[in-house]
This record gives sequence, structure tokens and C-alpha cells, in this order.
Amino acid sequence: MDQTAWLWGSLFGLGLFHGLNPAMGWLFATGLGLQEGRAQAVIYALWPIAIGHAAAIALAAFVTALIGYALPTNLLLVLTGVVLLGFSGWRLLARFRHPTTRFRASAGELAWWSFLMASAHGAGLMVAPLLVAMGPAAQHAHHGHMHHAPTIAGSMLDATLAVVVHTAGMFAAMAAIALIVYYVVGLEILRRAWINTDLVWVTVLAMTGVIAIGWGMWGMG
Repeated sequence: MDQTAWLWGSLFGLGLFHGLNPAMGWLFATGLGLQEGRAQAVIYALWPIAIGHAAAIALAAFVTALIGYALPTNLLLVLTGVVLLGFSGWRLLARFRHPTTRFRASAGELAWWSFLMASAHGAGLMVAPLLVAMGPAAQHAHHGHMHHAPTIAGSMLDATLAVVVHTAGMFAAMAAIALIVYYVVGLEILRRAWINTDLVWVTVLAMTGVIAIGWGMWGMG
């Protein structure tokens, strides 16, 4: 598998990982469905949650694309890794207060809540190293077919496609687990078989930061 295919696959895989995290919204959607007693409420909630998550990822993607147009890829990867490690440390040391919402929420409120959750949990930061690396990989993949330097428009197109691919993975995982919990196990199982997903999330953030720094210093040479 070449580097470009690996990067796109990783973006989709991170989407799956984000979708599995209950803090990203599937728990909220399942709770709404059980509260209202209908699966349609679960599906209804998933769409604005996915849109809010996509907006948070898009913000990180477009900022990364703009900065990446001006800074060397290696430097940007190292800087991204440092920010990820700093953010991971803050999440461990600080008592983070989640944004509050009413349990009954409109589509707009769900989207806004999802945007805040994804932003506060560093979902966009986690994707940023892949977005940084996509620039050189895409140029290499198109070598021989492009006769001019990459443009900001091209970088933005790549960023948009990255958001779509990532969000598709996130939605697939989120929908699958929300409906499985709704139809099969119910929320009661979460009281007996719960893991500290926030600790897992912070660990992955820190690992991503380390990988980004190593990638920037030695891998992108």
C-alpha cells in the first residue's frame, strides 16, 4: 500500500475510532432513542452530531492546509506533535468541564454540542498530522500529471475530501454502536461494563503527538 492510500485509510480509521468514543455522540443518540422509545430518534440525532463533528474536523483541516502552504511539512509535523502532547497533558492535569446541554435537544443544538465536544476533546488535532502529511503524499502521487506548484485551492480540496472520508468512518461506527446498544444491550450494560474512554482518548492523543514529532524529524526527510 502506498503512502497516499495509507493516509486516506488512516483518516477513515480515525473516523471509526472517533465514532466509537461515547463522548463524540453515540451515547447521547442512544439515550434520546431510549427516552423516546423509537429507533427513529437515534437516527435523527446521529446526523446533526456527525455534522457538528465534521465542522470541528473541517476547521482543523482548513487551518492546517493554510499553514501547511506556508511552512515546511517537517516543521509543521513537529509543531503539531508538540501541540498534541501539550493538549494531552492539559487533559490529564486539568479537570475539564464538559459543555452542558438539555437532554432534549434540537438538531441545531445537537450539532453545536457535537462541534464543542469534538473541539474540546482534540479530535481535529488528532487528525492534523495526517492532514499535514497528505500534502507531500498527494504531490508525489500526482507526479507527472501536474506541471505546476500546488495551490491553496488544491490544498482546500484535499482538506474537504479528508473531512468527508473521516466523517464517513465516524458516522458508520457511531451509527452501528448506537443501534446495537439501542436494540440489543440497552444502556444498563454500560453501568456494569464501562471503561475509562477518556483515558484511552488522551493516551491516543499523546501517542499521535509522539508519532507526529518522530515523523516530522525523521520520517518525511
